[in-house]
Amino acid sequence: MTSRPGLKLRLPPRVKVLEAAGAIGGGRVNIIEAGRVYKALVASSGRPLKYRVAVAPEQGYIRVYSDDNGTVHRGYIGYPIISVMMLMGILPRDSEVEKALADVNWYEVNRRLGKYSLVMEEVLGGLPPGVRVRAEMLVNRVMARLRGVKAVYDPALEFQAP
Repeated sequence: MTSRPGLKLRLPPRVKVLEAAGAIGGGRVNIIEAGRVYKALVASSGRPLKYRVAVAPEQGYIRVYSDDNGTVHRGYIGYPIISVMMLMGILPRDSEVEKALADVNWYEVNRRLGKYSLVMEEVLGGLPPGVRVRAEMLVNRVMARLRGVKAVYDPALEFQAP
């Protein structure tokens, strides 16, 4: 499935919430414009990739753009979009969880395990018990909030990276 203009993006796999938190904790989200439309570059954890992200809240829905694979090819709200929405205050955050996930090489773990449920199990299993509970709570809160958000893919928001 390739995203097309006006497509309402699906909910992401739950692990993408943790990946977004890790991107924030690792300092990999660079907001380059914060006005009516937020624009950001989000660096990958394991490869030299930077995703271009734009988020534009509208009345009753949010227009979004990202050139990450989950958004473009799988039709769900990708982790780069989630991370920007967290920084905008649209989605909840937890700085302790962000810090704990800052150094996870998501590319390597995803490549090695090949299944999001296994990735989530391994990453959560590597956290101290208290942080693990906080991470699980964060995932639940973000997913609940995303269920109430109509995120519409809008390639017109695409921009050239500085």
